[in-house]
Amino acid sequence: MTKLLTLLCVVSFISIPLACSSDTTAEPDVPTPTKYSDSSAPYPMASTIPKEQLGSSEGTPRELEAVWEAWSLLNKEHIDRATFEAGTFEESAIKGLIDSVEDTHTSYVDPLVLQIEQTDLSGQFEGIGAHVRRREDGMIQIISPIEGGPAEAAGILAGDIILAVDGESIEGLELLEAVSKIRGPKGSIVSLTVKHIGELETTIIDVSRDVIALPSVLLRSDPGDDITHIRITEFKGDTPVRLSEILNKELEAGSKGLILDLRSNPGGYLQQVFDIANMFLDDGVILLEERQTENVTWQASGGGFASTLPMVVLVNKYSASGSEILMGAFQDNGRATVIGEQTFGKGTVNVFRKLSNGGGLYMSVGRWYTPNKRPIEGEGLTPDILVTSRDSKEADIKQVDEAYKEINKLLND
Repeated sequence: MTKLLTLLCVVSFISIPLACSSDTTAEPDVPTPTKYSDSSAPYPMASTIPKEQLGSSEGTPRELEAVWEAWSLLNKEHIDRATFEAGTFEESAIKGLIDSVEDTHTSYVDPLVLQIEQTDLSGQFEGIGAHVRRREDGMIQIISPIEGGPAEAAGILAGDIILAVDGESIEGLELLEAVSKIRGPKGSIVSLTVKHIGELETTIIDVSRDVIALPSVLLRSDPGDDITHIRITEFKGDTPVRLSEILNKELEAGSKGLILDLRSNPGGYLQQVFDIANMFLDDGVILLEERQTENVTWQASGGGFASTLPMVVLVNKYSASGSEILMGAFQDNGRATVIGEQTFGKGTVNVFRKLSNGGGLYMSVGRWYTPNKRPIEGEGLTPDILVTSRDSKEADIKQVDEAYKEINKLLND
């Protein structure tokens, strides 16, 4: 409103010489107001309401009536009306609403991008192979390259900031918009402008896209070892089944203890997190969920097949969401020692709602808390044993070494 009022004042009081004359007493030869519309300078502008009906706003909430009026006026009177695209208006309005919410976990999903999110938690996709997030400052950051993928092979590192794709800046883009530019068909090359952690200069890294398999459960120890090291990369539909298969096989081979590695795990499906927690808990609360109209307590069903297996858990600063739920459940129930770094701090409950234009809305509808009511959002959780380093590779090694040290203590007690 301030900008609009300023503009009106400038137009109303600006002095524009329309003709020159040697007779300073003569009236300037100016057109009469009736020849021009009420928007022509230098005449004062009056606020007018078009007599014609600009469509129906019936059913529009009162707080959005002005939005409807602005849309109607632009479509009726703007000189470039023929170039307008209805879809652009629609998406811009949606994004404007989301921006006013000030929640980084609430975002609009373009119809063309929606299929990206739908394939992330199952099957495979074609791209560079990396988990990414959108930071609060709008920057796109690599959470972790997928093991054995093109991004890892090209030198992309956890924590890297992606500034541009093929020379085009992606600053300010929604996460999935940025992802849609980074992904592409197998065999194609994408040029990423990257800033590594701790470096002032940017570097350009060319990555050859490929078909990326998405296994969510990886056996990191040798089959048959006394101590089983399993990494969960994210919580997908088949994650509990895959974890159960691998763990049971190792237990049958004589495994006596487990290192459950949740480092750089960005989360996933809540039900799968709950199912995994149930494997390791005999009873107790898994998490507390706070919504607008109700609070929900997620209780362990009891009798988990691995509820007595000695276990330690690994986390780092990129362990988020579902990883933090598991960590909090194990800590508060006294089930496992947690080793590593302060976690990411994503404690919002998000749901997806499809919109009539084929796109969708991801929005936060609640908050998660640990069984002891510890908050997660924006704070993260603190491990029982803090092991970190400025060098990420050194931190990885130290954390695993500490995990083996702790599990061996449990086995020898």
